[in-house]
Amino acid sequence: MERNNLSIALFSWILIGLLACSAEPTLTPKPRMFPRIIFPDRVEAKFSEDYCQFGFSMYDYVEVVQDSNFFEEAPKHPCWFDLKFTGLNSTLHCSYYPIKNREEFDKMVADAFKMAGKHNIKADARNERLIFKSPEVSGILFEIGGPVASPMQFFLTDSTQHFFRGSLYINDHVNPDSTAILLDFLKEDINLMIETFEWKKAVK
Repeated sequence: MERNNLSIALFSWILIGLLACSAEPTLTPKPRMFPRIIFPDRVEAKFSEDYCQFGFSMYDYVEVVQDSNFFEEAPKHPCWFDLKFTGLNSTLHCSYYPIKNREEFDKMVADAFKMAGKHNIKADARNERLIFKSPEVSGILFEIGGPVASPMQFFLTDSTQHFFRGSLYINDHVNPDSTAILLDFLKEDINLMIETFEWKKAVK
C-alpha cells in the first residue's frame, strides 16, 4: 500500500510538471521604443542670400534650398526658401512678402493666425509668444502642442516694408512622445534665427 501511495504521488508531480511546461508563458508587453535620433554637431554660420532682404545666424548643418515652384507656379517672391535640417527629416518653410500698404499688412498678420489655427483640430495646446527685438523686428511665435504636422510657426516684420514667415514641419508620423527631444533641439535653431534676425540696410 505504501508503495502504491508513493507511485501515485510521484505520478501526480510528473503530471503537474508536464502541465506547467505545456502552459503558454505569460507575455509581458515590451516598453514602447522610438527610433534613436542622432543629432548633428552644430557650428554657427550665416544666412545672407542675395535674393533676400534680411540675414540671420543659423547652424552649418542646415541646408538652404530656394523654392523654384509653389503648387506648380513660380513663388510669389524670390525669397521663398526651405531650411532643411539634415538628418532630422524636418524642414522650416520660409516666405517673404514686401508690404505695400496697411491693409495688406493686416491681411498678412491675419493669415499667419489663420495658418496656425489650421492645426487646432489636432492640437491640445497653443502658446503665442510676442517677439520684440526692436521696432524694426517684431512678431509672434506660435508653439502648437499635440500630434500636429507644424508644431512651430512665427512671423517677423517691421510693419511697414517687410514681412517674413516661417513654419516648421516634421516630415514623419507625429507622435509627441517621440518628437519631444527632436523639437527641443530644433527650437534652439529657430530661437537662434529669431534672435539674430535683421533686415538688410537699403543701398542709397
